[in-house]
Amino acid sequence: MPIRYWALIIGLGAVWGGSFLFNAILIREIGPLWVSAGRVTIGAAICWVYFFATKRSLPRDRSLYPQLVVLGILNYAIPFALFPFAEQHLASGIVGVINGLTPMTTVIISQLWRGGEKATWNKVAGVLIGFAGALLLASPSLGDAGASGQILAYLAALGATCCYALTLNYARRFKGLDSATIASSSLTAAALIMVPLALLFEGIPVITKIETWGALFGIGVFSTSFSFLLVYWLLPKVGATNLSLNTFITPISAILLGVLILHERFELVHVLGMIVIFVGLVFIDGRFVRWLRPAAA
Repeated sequence: MPIRYWALIIGLGAVWGGSFLFNAILIREIGPLWVSAGRVTIGAAICWVYFFATKRSLPRDRSLYPQLVVLGILNYAIPFALFPFAEQHLASGIVGVINGLTPMTTVIISQLWRGGEKATWNKVAGVLIGFAGALLLASPSLGDAGASGQILAYLAALGATCCYALTLNYARRFKGLDSATIASSSLTAAALIMVPLALLFEGIPVITKIETWGALFGIGVFSTSFSFLLVYWLLPKVGATNLSLNTFITPISAILLGVLILHERFELVHVLGMIVIFVGLVFIDGRFVRWLRPAAA
C-alpha cells in the first residue's frame, strides 16, 4: 500500500482523537445535545457543498430515506451526544480510550446480527481482554459512593460504542449507494432531529468564548465532514482491514491532546487499563496473531 495512504489513515485516527479535545472545550459552555446538534449541522453543510460541487444526484428509491434517518440517529446523533456527556465527568483521553472499545462491541453485536460476521477465537479473546481493560479504567470509581456520575459517564461512552457497532452492521444495506449521499443525507437527518431536541431540553445556546467557536468549527469540519468523506474515499482503495488501523491511533491522539492541551492527569490504573485495551485490539485485529503462528511453527 502506498505510503500516502498510510499517512492518511494515521491522520484520520489523529483527527478523530481530536474530537474528544473539542468535546471537552465545548461542554464548558454548551450542553451535550448542542454539541451533537452543532457538529452534525456543520458536518452536513460541508458534505452538501462537496455533494453538489462533484455534481452527484440523490437516489430515486424513496424507501432508502427512512433507513438513512435511522443511520443518522445511530451513527451521529446519539453517540455525538453521549461522548460529550461522558466528558462532563471523565477526562477526554479516557473517553477516547473507551471509544477504542468499538471493535469489541462490534464483535458482540455482529454475533447477534442476522448475517453478521462470526467471531473467531482471537476476537473472543480480544473482547474479554478489552473489557477487562475497561473495568480497570472504571475501577477507581467503583468503590467511591460519590462517583455515580462517573459510572454513568463510563456507561454513556460505552453506549456510544454500541451505537457504532450497530451502525457497522446496519450500514451493510447501503452497499452500492454513493458514499457522499450516505454521509450528506444521514448527517442532515441527525441535524433535523438534534436541533429541536437541543432547543427543547437545553434552550438557546450562549457562546461567549472564541475557543468554543473554534472547537465547534473543528469538530464539525475536520472531525465530521472531512473525516467521513475521507473514510468513504479511502475504503475502496485500502480495504476495511487496513482502514480499521485508525482504531489504534484515535485513543493515542485523544490521550496526547488531553495531556498536552488540557493538562489532564491519569492514575496508574488508568494507564494499565489503556494498555490492556490496546492488547485486546491487537487480538481482534488478528494480524499479530497470524504473524506469530508461522513463527511458532
